[in-house]
Amino acid sequence: MELLELPIAGLLLIKPKIFQDARGYFMESFNEKLQSALQCSFVQDNESCSARGVIRGLHFQLPPYEQGKLVRVVRGAAYDVAVDLRVGSSTFGKYHAEILTAQNHHIFWIPPGFAHGFAALEPDTLLLYKVTQIYHAPSDACIRWNDSDLAIPWPVSQPLVSEKDAHGMAFSQFKSPFKM
Repeated sequence: MELLELPIAGLLLIKPKIFQDARGYFMESFNEKLQSALQCSFVQDNESCSARGVIRGLHFQLPPYEQGKLVRVVRGAAYDVAVDLRVGSSTFGKYHAEILTAQNHHIFWIPPGFAHGFAALEPDTLLLYKVTQIYHAPSDACIRWNDSDLAIPWPVSQPLVSEKDAHGMAFSQFKSPFKM
């Protein structure tokens, strides 16, 4: 696996080695060495299937239940976004996006201290992601996906969003407990 540092410190793009022939392909999507390199432990796997045009996010859990996420697409394509919520970071309030597809097999590491969201670019886009903390409903939080201060250029003309995501808090109202 190749680990590539991204413009926001802590975010990584992981490119697994793909072994392909006439039968199809094989790849390792996770192993213990990767977990050691990321300096974390994964405790839960999540799966999300979304119709084209769905936007989910921007989600995170508050400390002490903050989650790191290891995200990949196994069917379809997603515009996957991480927003830096770490006070003291030179990129606080900035976002980074990656296109994850079933064809490119890229994996996006989003450490604790970031909000996460994505737009499904194809029908039945299937995301799998590992997290470093169990889901804890009282710590669940959401910043509005279309917050003007973040100015994320979502590549969806008529997004489908949940009530929760439509009514997420404004970034300007968020008092971050995350430290660099």
